[in-house]
Amino acid sequence: MPEDDTVQHPTRSLAPPSLAGAQWLVRPETKRAFAALSGDTGATRAVGGAVRDALLGLPVSDVDLATTLDPEKVIARVRGAGLKAIPTGLDHGTVTIVADGTSFEVTTLRRDEETFGRKATVAFTDDWAEDAARRDFTLNALYAGADGTLFDPLGGYPDLAAGRVRFIGDPVQRINEDYLRILRFFRFNASYGRGAFDADGLSACVRQRAGLRLLSAERVAAELKRLLVAPRAAEAVSILFTHGLLCDILGSVPRLPCFERLVKVEGALGRVPNAILRLAALAVFIPEDAKRLAQRFRLSNAEQALLALGGAPFDRALPDEAVARRKLYRLGREAYAARVLLAWAMSNAPADDADWRRAATLADHWDPPVFPLRGPDITALGNFSGPEIGDMLRKLEGQWIEGGFAEDRDGLLALAQELAARGSA
Repeated sequence: MPEDDTVQHPTRSLAPPSLAGAQWLVRPETKRAFAALSGDTGATRAVGGAVRDALLGLPVSDVDLATTLDPEKVIARVRGAGLKAIPTGLDHGTVTIVADGTSFEVTTLRRDEETFGRKATVAFTDDWAEDAARRDFTLNALYAGADGTLFDPLGGYPDLAAGRVRFIGDPVQRINEDYLRILRFFRFNASYGRGAFDADGLSACVRQRAGLRLLSAERVAAELKRLLVAPRAAEAVSILFTHGLLCDILGSVPRLPCFERLVKVEGALGRVPNAILRLAALAVFIPEDAKRLAQRFRLSNAEQALLALGGAPFDRALPDEAVARRKLYRLGREAYAARVLLAWAMSNAPADDADWRRAATLADHWDPPVFPLRGPDITALGNFSGPEIGDMLRKLEGQWIEGGFAEDRDGLLALAQELAARGSA
């Protein structure tokens, strides 16, 4: 298709607006990247997530560019403009350029000649519609020029505006090109969709579900984490379960009610959701579940520690405030918040329960006190060994905590003297 490609797609019923003046387009580094790729020949446009999110009024971070220039010309022009060019994927036409410390992934327009799962043999093209046709969903096949002019060769903007996640062309073919698109279908519905999931896309995902087993743990984990914190996560996870995919992904039976309550609780509290905490609510019944999932998804040590909280016994003394204060003191703010949210989700209490809300927000208005005694305080009472000092401090601290942190330093020293006297008797 020639560069003056103003031909409207036959299925288009809603023309996309212009993004002229969009903040991410007028940033100096973006303008430098576009300028470096401009010339008498070739054309370059932003593509995919940046364009999609800008049209939805969402923040734009990474900006990917598509160009009719072949990779060698991209490198030559970029370096000629004094910018850094990194040949990150020349076989697939991808060059990373760096402008003012910001990276832009630039990919030559291409069509897939032959696909092997995620891998493909590609041929470069100057046809924007051909390049769009190889992408996953219509709402990701949107392009924007440096001046903000939108190009929508496949009718993606009406789908985006309607909250409709629709595969480009044959859903089965798109999925066979990369089985991760099964998870992406659910994640994009959870993130951008409204209303019912596209029936053809959903059917294709179910039919091709065996392909999920061929994906690396890291890719599945990355996609699952993003899905779990999306606005419609509860609905997407429920549909995954209903159609038999969720057990395949997790390798176990989930506990949907606990997950759904956690989502409601976080919403009621205005908390930013945490993917690992939600995974704990969804799939961790006992400590062994946390270990298995950590290995299955190659989780970091910090993620494993958070996930393990899901296997801890539910403390039915919560949300009593005295109990909550003791837990906050012992666990610290982050672990305490996670434990309380999970305990709330595992209870039958509703998301508007006032007592649970007070427990969950305790750290917002109560600072745990500092235990007044240290080792030298015990040393001054007698000739004690290191283990004896540590044991006495632990006993004193335990009494102080159980007493609601009420005892002051003088009172604790008196108790310490009593312990010392009994120990020397």
